[in-house]
Amino acid sequence: MNKTVKTILLLVVAAVVGYLLYSKVFTGSEEVKAAGPTGGPMAQKVAVDVFVVSPTAFQNKITSTGSVIPNEDVELRSEISGRVTAINFKEGSQVKKGQLLMTVNDADLRAQLAKLQSNQKLYREMEERQRTLLEKEYISRQEYDQVSNQLATATADIQALRATLDKAYVRAPFDGVIGLRQVSEGSYVTPTTPVARIVDISPVKIDFSIPGRYSQSVKVGDKITFTSEGSADRYEATIYAVQPNIDPATRTLQLRALYDNKNQEIKPGAFVRVELSLEDMDEAILIPTESIIPEATGHKIFLAKSGKAQPKMVKIGQRSETLIQIIEGVEPGDTIISSGILQARPGSDLNIRRVTTSGEAQ
Repeated sequence: MNKTVKTILLLVVAAVVGYLLYSKVFTGSEEVKAAGPTGGPMAQKVAVDVFVVSPTAFQNKITSTGSVIPNEDVELRSEISGRVTAINFKEGSQVKKGQLLMTVNDADLRAQLAKLQSNQKLYREMEERQRTLLEKEYISRQEYDQVSNQLATATADIQALRATLDKAYVRAPFDGVIGLRQVSEGSYVTPTTPVARIVDISPVKIDFSIPGRYSQSVKVGDKITFTSEGSADRYEATIYAVQPNIDPATRTLQLRALYDNKNQEIKPGAFVRVELSLEDMDEAILIPTESIIPEATGHKIFLAKSGKAQPKMVKIGQRSETLIQIIEGVEPGDTIISSGILQARPGSDLNIRRVTTSGEAQ
């Protein structure tokens, strides 16, 4: 009975295994047939668009971003402590250099000054009498020198007190616009108390940077054009200062330009887009920007040669909206892959769909 059961089980297992092998072999063959051929001459080709390089006139411009800073900017403070007795300005108004803006209580200082001036007058009269006596040899030179020194000391004390008294008057250090007031009449101020900010915004300075490799191409006196955020108006400014060194952290050169801002339409702190024109080139090598593949060691393109993709490292220059200048690595007549570069590999067969020239790309 046991032998019979074992025999039946073996037959069942053999039948199942046979069925599985049969399904695998025949079904797999049908799937292969249904999939069709995996080879063929067109299956390995990469569909691409190409660009034929030719020398082109190029207006060489550096585009950068910058910010507007005032010509002068000072936070006004009193040099002495005391109670504010007078405020002589309106917020947001124009002020002139030397204009009195605020007065700190000067009553004590004026009283001291009056006392010293009285003493000075007394010592001056004494000095005149003693000089007359000295000339007649009625007194010694030493007696005269004592009175003369007292007069000199009183005069020096008056000069020192006048210098202190002058600090009680806060004056505009330059022509400009005064901002919002931070104190009121009757407030007690110290040298650390901010009073208001005064800025000179006619002219304003445009602060921006360019790549260090162009440091030899710019100089004081060069013109720039810029636009301010929120406005399409274009303005022209003149470079007046160039940083003497390239920043080693960013590899950029900092420059400053001056814009007269007569109508005060440009506000300090604004973000600006700057264009600096360099020497125009009659024959530049330009290719579409999408042809460039950034890599850790530089920039790469793919050339189309004899129907195959050939990688090439290049050195880039300036950019426009659609084109980029190639300084090294491409020659006139070369054919550059401009579309489909993500699928291209070194040696890939190419299926060229479209050919574009420099004239068509601009």
